[in-house]
Amino acid sequence: MKPVLVLLPGMDGTGELFTPFIQALGGQFDVRVVKYPGDHGGGYDELEALARAALPQDRPYFLLGESFSGPIAVSIAASAPQHLSGLVLCCTFAHNPRPRLAALKALIGVMPVKALPAAWLVSEQLRAPFNAALSKVTSNALRARMRAVLAVDVRSRLAACNVPILYLQAKRDLLVPPGAANAITSIKPAVKLAAFDAPHFLLQTVPREAAREVGDFVRLNARR
Repeated sequence: MKPVLVLLPGMDGTGELFTPFIQALGGQFDVRVVKYPGDHGGGYDELEALARAALPQDRPYFLLGESFSGPIAVSIAASAPQHLSGLVLCCTFAHNPRPRLAALKALIGVMPVKALPAAWLVSEQLRAPFNAALSKVTSNALRARMRAVLAVDVRSRLAACNVPILYLQAKRDLLVPPGAANAITSIKPAVKLAAFDAPHFLLQTVPREAAREVGDFVRLNARR
């Protein structure tokens, strides 16, 4: 029976941007993608409930939280669910990765969140799928998720995690600074840190390299 790998998506919540990574995994795992409703205006607690409802109840599994979903993955792992075998954190954080932006929280309601140039966030080859995914999410949902990021702090929950953890870091990440990974490894020194020469959208830019690292981690920690 193939190991189960549950993927929690970035801020768009569609899960569609996982396609290159899933293809790179080559069918070696039973991959399950959690999707958040495009019009969901709730915060982390509500989205965590949706993620928990999608977790396997009868088989061991590994959980991957990408970017925005990292705090959700950490919170789930901290509760020590029976079948969780390991946690993968990708370009993510345990608390607001840009503390100086917290003061802008009140302005999020008037920000043209979909007007940010895609070229600043993704490469040309990712622009079309990125824009397609973003088109399925309302501005209100994006604003709610931005507010959630500015307020989140799951460091105490991270400390309570007792499963193996792999952190995938992008060396050219313009959204999540190196300090986010440092904060995680300072709390959990046993975390395996794998750094890639890639921008924030690591799983989409270097999918084969990321799939190889995740595959090795899953095979090493799979429960027999």
